[in-house]
Amino acid sequence: MKRFLILFLLSCLNSCQLDQQTQKPNIIIIYADDLGYGDVSAYGQGKLNTPNIDKLANNGSRFTNGYSSSATCSPSRYALMTGTYPWRNKRAKILTGANLIIDTGEMTIPKMLKTQGYQTAIVGKWHLGLGNSKIDYNKKISPGPNEVGFDYSFIIPDTQDRVPTVYMENGKVVNLDPEDPLEVSFEKNFEGQPTGKDNPELLSMMWHHGHNGSIVNGVPRIGFMKGGEQAKWSDIDMADEFLNQAKRYINKAKETPFFLYYTLQQPHVPRTPHPRYEGTSGMGPRGDAIVEADWCIGELYNHLKKNNLLENTIIILSSDNGPVINDGYYDEAVEKLGDHTPAGRLRGGKYSLFEAGTRVPFITYWKGKIKPAVSDQIVSQIDYLNSIASIVGSDIRSKDGVDLSNVLFQNTGKGRSELILEATSRTAYRSQNWVLIPPYSGPAVSPNVNIEIGNASEYQLYNLEDDIAQQQNLAGSNPQKLREMIDRYESIININ
Repeated sequence: MKRFLILFLLSCLNSCQLDQQTQKPNIIIIYADDLGYGDVSAYGQGKLNTPNIDKLANNGSRFTNGYSSSATCSPSRYALMTGTYPWRNKRAKILTGANLIIDTGEMTIPKMLKTQGYQTAIVGKWHLGLGNSKIDYNKKISPGPNEVGFDYSFIIPDTQDRVPTVYMENGKVVNLDPEDPLEVSFEKNFEGQPTGKDNPELLSMMWHHGHNGSIVNGVPRIGFMKGGEQAKWSDIDMADEFLNQAKRYINKAKETPFFLYYTLQQPHVPRTPHPRYEGTSGMGPRGDAIVEADWCIGELYNHLKKNNLLENTIIILSSDNGPVINDGYYDEAVEKLGDHTPAGRLRGGKYSLFEAGTRVPFITYWKGKIKPAVSDQIVSQIDYLNSIASIVGSDIRSKDGVDLSNVLFQNTGKGRSELILEATSRTAYRSQNWVLIPPYSGPAVSPNVNIEIGNASEYQLYNLEDDIAQQQNLAGSNPQKLREMIDRYESIININ
């Protein structure tokens, strides 16, 4: 009898261990907004201190060749969700009050995960469009996040510098009073409504370029809105709101495998950190917003730990594109930058085909599964869908993604050998350590943001192994390599 009892207990123990080993991991993608390669202190490039992001980086895999698909927000978000190059979708450009650019028939990460029994949610910035016709914010709007795979959504429709300045939950504006309907326009102002252009005396933050429409909380925005007073967000409380919503979702979903797409608004303009973070970076609102974002990430980590979820949760952290200092407001970001280098040693930034436009912080963390490591393998956010699918046992694969699950989550294998990069509908090509930028007309430096965006009248060819700052154009001195790169680039671009 005693022997039988021992065998029975051993069988139960083995069964329990097997269940733990085969249980599908929770997956959290943390997506920062305009966070540069040098903005994370674990990369050893800039002067900011990001201890909570560093905790993930130093105890997981920190990739030095990690890329977003694009040097701007909406295209990168489209590519992340679908695993498809954004230049294949003519609507995948920077959006302002636009309709949904993901076809509801397209495969997405949350759709794939739902086939594997996951609950799915997005909390934060969306910026992939809403509806399929003229948007009426006074009604439930569909299609949106919930129609492309998310069970739950708590979002801002576009981004923080655009109207409408309201939260949306599962397709409906939060706290909207039916007696005070919300009107939105990106063509003309509503009669009697103040704007940043005409009423500078009402501003707490002065616009530099583009952001001179309706004023909300003293901040001028892109576009015009009227009504919806009760629904308007508080800018300084946005980070706390998103964090609290993320925690609430985890509390609700933690008994089953869940996917959380936690999309931060920092450090995108307007930079409005909570007063408790003002002055903490010494670099003005941009630096303070990054400190605030780092705190949010630490709080989310602590919440997972408190709920005994860390050991079975994959955390992926990255940014939608590279950094920009002045992106529409006078906020002392330039004056207080000091010795900090948001792009590190990389050339360019947001909007740019140079490396700093798309090479971004890229970190994977899975306690007890991913060993601490620094990897120089080439990886892209386009590969999230295929790699996550492989980890959870799905056969679903995207058109342009690569299964890099071994590289991202198991410290083994090889990364990509090549990648197409995009910036404002222009494309470039990386193959191993070589980068090709085709000729493009237009200014070499964006006049508004003072960033080299990669335009030149001739081909540019760089060897990143010897010249990570892209200072030596080798197109003239290495015609054979140039021809090889052009031929391969064009063969990829011309494939539908």
